[in-house]
Amino acid sequence: MVGVLIRMRLRLTARNMREGRAALNFWLGSTFGLIAGAATALIIATAHETVHGGVTVAAALFAAWTLGWICGPVITGSSDETLQPEQFRLLPLTTRQLAYGLGAAAFVGPAPIVNLIAFGGLVLLAAPIGLGAMAIAALGAVFHLVFVVLLSRVVVAWLGAAMRSRRGKDLGVLFAALIGLSYYPLNLLISAVGPKLEGDHSALSVTLRAVPSGWAPYAVEAADRGDYPLALLPLAGLALLAVLLWQVWAVLLQRRLTTPAAPTGQVVDTGGSLLERFIPATPVGAMVTKELRTWWRDGRRRAALLPLLLIGFVLPIFLSIRTGGSGTVTFSGAFVVWLATMSSTNLYGFDGTAVWQTLVTPGAPRADVRGRAYAWLLLVAPVSVLASLIPPGALGRATLYPWALSTLPVLLGVGMGAVVFLSTHAAFALAPQRGNPFAGSGNPGCAKLLMQLAVGLAQLLAAAPVLVILGIGAGLRNSLVQWAALPIGLLLGGFAAALGIRRATTRLEVRGPELLAEVKPR
Repeated sequence: MVGVLIRMRLRLTARNMREGRAALNFWLGSTFGLIAGAATALIIATAHETVHGGVTVAAALFAAWTLGWICGPVITGSSDETLQPEQFRLLPLTTRQLAYGLGAAAFVGPAPIVNLIAFGGLVLLAAPIGLGAMAIAALGAVFHLVFVVLLSRVVVAWLGAAMRSRRGKDLGVLFAALIGLSYYPLNLLISAVGPKLEGDHSALSVTLRAVPSGWAPYAVEAADRGDYPLALLPLAGLALLAVLLWQVWAVLLQRRLTTPAAPTGQVVDTGGSLLERFIPATPVGAMVTKELRTWWRDGRRRAALLPLLLIGFVLPIFLSIRTGGSGTVTFSGAFVVWLATMSSTNLYGFDGTAVWQTLVTPGAPRADVRGRAYAWLLLVAPVSVLASLIPPGALGRATLYPWALSTLPVLLGVGMGAVVFLSTHAAFALAPQRGNPFAGSGNPGCAKLLMQLAVGLAQLLAAAPVLVILGIGAGLRNSLVQWAALPIGLLLGGFAAALGIRRATTRLEVRGPELLAEVKPR
């Protein structure tokens, strides 16, 4: 059974790698992954003068790669489910057998190979010690690979299981956002501070060895001292953790296959909610209300947007702390808008075949496109405005406000137009959701992906006139010249939003049937 699942995984992967976004992601990801893996192995093998220092560096880098396995699916909003558990629901397999087969298939692909290369640097570190230490290091690299793969599966499966209930969806998305948010500060800490502790015996150095990501490097350190029984102990701990994670994954798979997802529920117009109170009762207002409710209730939409909103808010702050400057904080709001735009470029793909209701209703495309754009603005603008107002004030740098507030309107306007433009010109189908909102699905194709990248670049280039005015004002040390960039940003943003909405409306009116065919699940 394991061999069959592995061959299925290989066949499906080969088929998906032939064209479209999946092929581009595969080759780019594999290339950069191999470079990162080889660089990690080289650093572990050479960036030290003593075995103790090498073990500290290895423990820090192992922790960074482990964080990548945990936070990667949350940050990118997708996880690899080439073989979905629901596809084997009717087979006479127990959940533990299914977990065993899917777990084995999870080790097929470029990601495990890249990580094995990175962890293989531990063998190079142990080479000067002797063959026994090299054997310990090889076992540690393999055991740690098994541990991180299963840990990633358990985290994603737990989030998917949590989101099968209404309350769990809220907690799951919040927890996912916190996981994605924790990756950057922890990774910065481990990557920046860890290698500097080469000859250090502080609490942080001990902590890097005490957590599971440091057990394999510590085994090499114990082998260097000749204490091989102690060296085998952390390896046994990794093996035990892997078995426990496999058991937990089996339980989560059983819940996923036997627990029905909570229904979203029918939207009942009570006439007394805040949306009905403040949004006008017009076709555009009805579409705004519908979109806001959909963003709030659809787990897959929230999983795509909410983590990136929080990451965009906080990441520039951590980067400024690391660099010791305040330049990145200035553009916190802009970064929030840019990430939110990139995560919302397939609105009609989320709706799927429900688009036909818009196509058969006279005059609906205009209200539909405008409603989606306005709803996106209402979701993103408050977070981006707060991200632009709070950091400069907290740092006591009032001179940063012209930069923060002048670039924000143009990026919001371009993002508002880009979201609906790409949703009509580069839409692609999403697989039916089966309980895991972080399961990767959909293939926009290479041409559509390049269009998305081009629009994302245009969003940044549109702010160039504003930045030029701000630069001139800074050079002249004239705040009035700097604040003159704000109305320019408002005009550019308004023009970009109007242009994007108009082009999207025309596309939906003229090529609506083709759009419906694009977003129809295969």
